[in-house]
Amino acid sequence: MIVKDIKKNFEDDRGVITDIIIKERIDYVTIITNKKGAIRGNHYHKETIQYLYVLQGSILVASQFEGKEIEKMILNSGSLLFNEAYERHAIKSLEDSKLLILTRGLRGGKDYEADTYKLNTPLLT
Repeated sequence: MIVKDIKKNFEDDRGVITDIIIKERIDYVTIITNKKGAIRGNHYHKETIQYLYVLQGSILVASQFEGKEIEKMILNSGSLLFNEAYERHAIKSLEDSKLLILTRGLRGGKDYEADTYKLNTPLLT
């Protein structure tokens, strides 16, 4: 699990510019809203990689590579999570939240479930 707190690149009296991801190929951009207590994920992808940027709220994330310990971390607005291929992952919303998901690979549109493998034992419940 790779997590970064994203900093603003530029600010003036008009507002703020913030680069979230730089020089990466992205196939899908998705917004997900979650109610407090909602759990998503508990799966992995063989080919797909994902970035998750917290727009609003806070979430608990869990991540695990096969044979390794489960890592857990709380992310707040402005945090960016990167999930690699074969990285098991799940999220739980600690409050109502809005997430921006940026994906390279089969994880959007009609291919939404094409590269998704559910876990027999969930990381979060």
